[in-house]
Amino acid sequence: MPSRLSRRQIAKGLAGLASAPALGALLPGRARAQAGGGATLVIGAVRTPGGFDGDALRPATREVVQQVYESLVRYARVEQPDGSYAIDPARVEPHLAEGWTVSADGKAVDITLRQGVKSFFGNELTAEDVAWGWNKSIAQRRTGQFIASVSNVESVAAISRYTARFALSAPSAIFLRALTSYVPAIYDSAEAKKHATTEDPWALKWMERNTAGFGAYHLQSLQQGQQAVFVANPNYFGPKPHFQRVIYRQLPSPAARLQLLKTGQIHWAEDLTQQQIADLAADRNFRVHQHAGTIMANVRMNAKFKPFDDIRVRRALAHAVDYAAINQAVFANQGIRARSILPPSIPGNEQSHYAFETDHDRARALLAEAGHADGIDIAINYGDELWFEESLAIQLRQSFARANIRLRLEKKTNADMRAGTAPNRRDIAFFPFRDSPFVLDPFYKLMIDAHPRGASNRNDFNNAEFTQLVDRGLRMADGPERQALASRAQAIHAEQVSWLYTFYPGHAQPVPASLRGYTWYPDYVPRWAELGPAP
Repeated sequence: MPSRLSRRQIAKGLAGLASAPALGALLPGRARAQAGGGATLVIGAVRTPGGFDGDALRPATREVVQQVYESLVRYARVEQPDGSYAIDPARVEPHLAEGWTVSADGKAVDITLRQGVKSFFGNELTAEDVAWGWNKSIAQRRTGQFIASVSNVESVAAISRYTARFALSAPSAIFLRALTSYVPAIYDSAEAKKHATTEDPWALKWMERNTAGFGAYHLQSLQQGQQAVFVANPNYFGPKPHFQRVIYRQLPSPAARLQLLKTGQIHWAEDLTQQQIADLAADRNFRVHQHAGTIMANVRMNAKFKPFDDIRVRRALAHAVDYAAINQAVFANQGIRARSILPPSIPGNEQSHYAFETDHDRARALLAEAGHADGIDIAINYGDELWFEESLAIQLRQSFARANIRLRLEKKTNADMRAGTAPNRRDIAFFPFRDSPFVLDPFYKLMIDAHPRGASNRNDFNNAEFTQLVDRGLRMADGPERQALASRAQAIHAEQVSWLYTFYPGHAQPVPASLRGYTWYPDYVPRWAELGPAP
């Protein structure tokens, strides 16, 4: 994507910002307070939020609800030498909660809330708010209900003004880590209930254009297709955010987002291309923070379809991959080789199980054993929703040809790819995919990606021993036995070769040099309240 824009493109981007007050760029020496008090952060977003209910994810919902609805607990943050922060996935600390106690049998967890925490509307956080938010999610039977299920949560009740009791069907090592999530959200239920009706008892219609949380920000206004404006919660329990106002501005063009970022007219740009990020890395006005992330670029095989029902064919494909060539051509030699279904950022990962290396002779021998002495013809389906899909497919075709595997490229619409890999169909045989778990627990990841009930088990992997191990791990507290189960489950998934593990592309986040406080989170969303000017 070229970095230069036409006058018309620049004018269009600037016109979209004309309704905002003077922006005061955050380039060195240019940060300034905005009219009305406090600094304004301007974000170049792909689109405006389609709603503010984390259980009904619409475009840009997840990017903004994190700022409004904060979690009971959070991962500890550790400052890095470059001024950014990293989370410690092994350390969960109180946030909206003050602390917790676990019963001897591990089946009841009492969460004690901080006192004096207030929403934008001035209502104090109570245990009733916690129970209301969880019951809402469970009733909706969407993301939050899945979080509750995988955490073994059966019910949530207020047992005092500031204590919520979570009743679990079995001990859960996932539970506290799941509480770091944005969903189920903790709402100001007193305010939300004002907008509930008999037909809409959870005020879901109201939540499409309104917020009621205890977090750092509150939605002030929304103009669909243009911008959403957020203001700081004057009652926020944490440190006062530097930015008292956030303009979340729709700028669909990556080129426009880059241009306005470089000229200081926006302070943050979402979803820039790799080339654009490389451009900013060479600009002294920016820093690019690197993190391995949790996203693995993988290629999945559905064993319900021939020839992928033969493990010898799947293993042949794993040996036919030219991993070095893919890293160079697709990931600019920045990829981290994947050798487990679990990313390195999840405790308990073992990057040793996927033992396949490039060996075209071995690939041809395995194909011959499977009855394909003359090679094999297969097709790969892909779209362009994931930036690496087409380039990865092209590289696989070149690599496979050396093992007498004739790969046919079949591009589909993104809608067709989503439909064909959806849990109720799963009828695409060979395709690239990625997943990004936001709960950093081994069995959470194993469950969603490879358990028969997993929402991201898009290739319909089904192995009886693996499923039994995951079911056991989901109902255990942390300890050596659980770690051993996770190790064995990782080994089974690698040995069965239902995925071609390739690389973790990593996450590169460009940030103005004058901005500090950026932290990578498993959901890949920065927290606006943590950002501020460099000292």
